[in-house]
Amino acid sequence: MQISLLDRSRSRAGEAETVALRGTVSRARHAERLGYQRFWVAEHHGVPGIAGAAPAVLLAAITGATSTIRLGSAGVMLPHHQPLVVAEQFATLSAFAPGRVDLGLGRSPGFTPPVRRALRQVDRDFAADLAELRGFLDGTAEITLHPRPEGAVPLHVLATGSGLRVAAELGLPVIVGGPLLGVAGDPEPGRAALAEYRRAFRPSAQQPVPRVAISLDVLVADTAAEAAELLLPEAWAMARSRTTGVFPPLEPVAAVRSGSRTSREQQYLEQVAAAAITGTPAGVESRLAELIERTGAAEVVAAGSTFDREALAASDAAVAAMVGGVARSLDSTGAAGVRGRL
Repeated sequence: MQISLLDRSRSRAGEAETVALRGTVSRARHAERLGYQRFWVAEHHGVPGIAGAAPAVLLAAITGATSTIRLGSAGVMLPHHQPLVVAEQFATLSAFAPGRVDLGLGRSPGFTPPVRRALRQVDRDFAADLAELRGFLDGTAEITLHPRPEGAVPLHVLATGSGLRVAAELGLPVIVGGPLLGVAGDPEPGRAALAEYRRAFRPSAQQPVPRVAISLDVLVADTAAEAAELLLPEAWAMARSRTTGVFPPLEPVAAVRSGSRTSREQQYLEQVAAAAITGTPAGVESRLAELIERTGAAEVVAAGSTFDREALAASDAAVAAMVGGVARSLDSTGAAGVRGRL
């Protein structure tokens, strides 16, 4: 079982957005020192609270600041790009970090209609684009990629919408989040969707068996109350985005706690909290073990963020330290056989 980090370069109220990008690079270095095996970044366009718009460029900076940790995108939104350009970017990254680069791909649209227009978004065949991209990277396309990748660049699919079906058809691993995890609601739809992915999976040269990674906010503190408060800045930003259409920078916990909010905003705050895993190390370890056992996941992508970077670094350290404990919990429930097949 593997736990990795996802950092979206969240900006903070009162600071320049460039600080958020430098914070991502610093967090990746810290993750490497803590023993994390993989560090993911993401792609967002025109979102006020997120500075991570160019994952290939950001990963290039991180490759120069690290030496062993795997680095990936979770993900590059393929409908915004030409497959050849994405392949060239990640082949170039592979030249700087051979054997350490992963390419996660999604199909989410732009954040707002103006962003979608600016991206020249049109209906595209995601499966066909993904297959074309893979052909460039593995050398089977009619165009030879330059530079040739320094070893394989594994592909991953963000399983939104029909992503699970596409991943199964192409024999690729998936990263699953949101309602499919059933953390905040009924787990049965997600259980059925993952079972269908595994049933329909067609082995590929990259991935001979199905592989599932699960992504959600994970934050750890000395007490459950402190951990819940760490989630407040992100939860408040989500509530604001759903009520005003603007996803703002993170605000301090005290400001969120003391501010006024509508009943609708409070409802969204509670929904975000229900979909996350927060608590003490022991509590989070237990909940992660249960979720991994239920989903058969091989990897947890911890996507938590908060205003206080020191508190976030402490949470990252606590999550890194619990990998062995989660594995022992799975062994004690008899889930080790399932995990070993993923």
